[in-house]
Amino acid sequence: MRGSFPLRYALLTLVLVVITYLYGLDSRFAPKNGDEYPYMHIVRMTADTGHWLPLQSQMDGIKNTKPPLIFWQGIVSTSWASQWSLENLRLPSVLYTGLTAFFLFLAVRRFTGNTQTGFLAAFVWLSFFATYRYGRPFLTDPPEVLWLSLPFLALLYWGKSAFESKLLFPLLAGLSFGLALFAKSFAYIVPASLALGLYYWYWRKWNISQTLIRDLYKLILIGLLALGVFGLWFVLDPQPDAVWKEFVLGENAGKFAARSSNYLLDFVRGGDSIWMLLITTIANTGLFIFVLLSTLIQCWRERRLLSTEEILLFLLIATFLLVFSLPSQRSGRYLLPVMPAFAVLIALRWERLPLWGFRISLVLQGMVLAILFWLGLHLQGSHFDGSSESWMYHPLHWLLMGTSFIIVLLGLIKRGHCKTLALIGCFLIYCALTSSLSPLEGHLGRFSAATIAQVNGKDVWIPCDYRAKDEEYRLLLPGAQLHGYLAKEAGNVEGLIKTYPLVAVQSPLGLAPSICSSCQIIGQRMEMRARHSDEEIKAMLLGKVGEHLFVNEYLIATPVSNTELLNVKDVCR
Repeated sequence: MRGSFPLRYALLTLVLVVITYLYGLDSRFAPKNGDEYPYMHIVRMTADTGHWLPLQSQMDGIKNTKPPLIFWQGIVSTSWASQWSLENLRLPSVLYTGLTAFFLFLAVRRFTGNTQTGFLAAFVWLSFFATYRYGRPFLTDPPEVLWLSLPFLALLYWGKSAFESKLLFPLLAGLSFGLALFAKSFAYIVPASLALGLYYWYWRKWNISQTLIRDLYKLILIGLLALGVFGLWFVLDPQPDAVWKEFVLGENAGKFAARSSNYLLDFVRGGDSIWMLLITTIANTGLFIFVLLSTLIQCWRERRLLSTEEILLFLLIATFLLVFSLPSQRSGRYLLPVMPAFAVLIALRWERLPLWGFRISLVLQGMVLAILFWLGLHLQGSHFDGSSESWMYHPLHWLLMGTSFIIVLLGLIKRGHCKTLALIGCFLIYCALTSSLSPLEGHLGRFSAATIAQVNGKDVWIPCDYRAKDEEYRLLLPGAQLHGYLAKEAGNVEGLIKTYPLVAVQSPLGLAPSICSSCQIIGQRMEMRARHSDEEIKAMLLGKVGEHLFVNEYLIATPVSNTELLNVKDVCR
């Protein structure tokens, strides 16, 4: 364990990784994707029926949006929605991510014969922002990445015995790919089987006839077995026609339709172009983006000297990139299954990589820490709503911020520790992000127990800016019957209290809403705003952070009695 990443650093980083991925797991503000809300809704609605299938939803066109594996996972982890919490929903995702990192470590350690490199591959992948963002929330990505990665990691681990396996490896690979399809989409069999075919072709020294004779049946077996596992959905679901219409035709075939003008123009320009796909794929690395770029530059310069494992990794990356450039909807998120391959490339060349990529990473980390530190200083001790509650950080927050600053500075100063400290700094940044919003996870950002009890079983109207956003409010107001209105109207207090009998409205900090004499404020909390104007951003840069970054949300009971409101379309749906 010599070099720039000795064993003691590996063990320290391992502890930090576990803390990072578990810290704030139940946070509403954890980096995530908006799909988490609709998935939560489908789990809750399906669990209420007491049956595994068919999947249930109150949202128009969003019911069979994904195969049932992710929803069954949520049903099990929450005990049929009886233990409903973000932590219970997300914990299986963290376990999937942890298993992927573990198998990545085993495979790299095996074919390199170096434990250090195995640790690096796992830690570098976990340090990618996309891994942190999509590998913790209740999403389909963690199981998809694990099951798609396993066969390729097995080939790196066992080498010849796996390539020459006539039945065992194809069976295991087919089952693994099948579970990936059952978690995300049958479409993934195309890049997965094509990449595997290229692996076999390369193993046969690019001999097409040998590949067809000795390996074609394996690919057919793997593909049929994987599709067979996915096909269980049609067998088990009592409404297979709905699955075909909503998932196969709507969710998958619809991604080939032109997004704006026509397919060819969309391919070369706009937010769904091939160039944007390349950029977003590389950007999945987050703070390590320049480390990846330096790795790719070095690989290109030494392209004639690449090892067998590096060639196989590039074949995997190129295949997924090619296949997912074909649909008109292109996103770097579709390339998450090949991000472990990028991490392995970085780990294999760790000692020989130039320092400039790591130094830029440290500078970016320092900038993020400076912004968080500046925000924290302006927020600490502030009384935004005039009550006794104030924005207060735990002393450990400032210890974390100080330690992170020291790590970043040492990385920039000490040449021999630059790479290791840049890696450690990524995880400290994620902890600092979570810690910086921790006051909102306490009394400031939640309604009181008395308020929750008062609205239990009652109809409450809440602002919605995303489908199924009410699932987040169910964590804040458990037991209430929630209905959504457009979030952009949340500040129109006068109009809202004239329309709804029990409504959540939002008001700038320090300004209590003006309400009618017969109206009553029964609860309040602080919420973070999601969208800001240019003027508000300028004001925040000048120090007026709390006034524009946050709002007060008031729960108001009014004398309005309008039973027809229950028949109006819910904006959250």
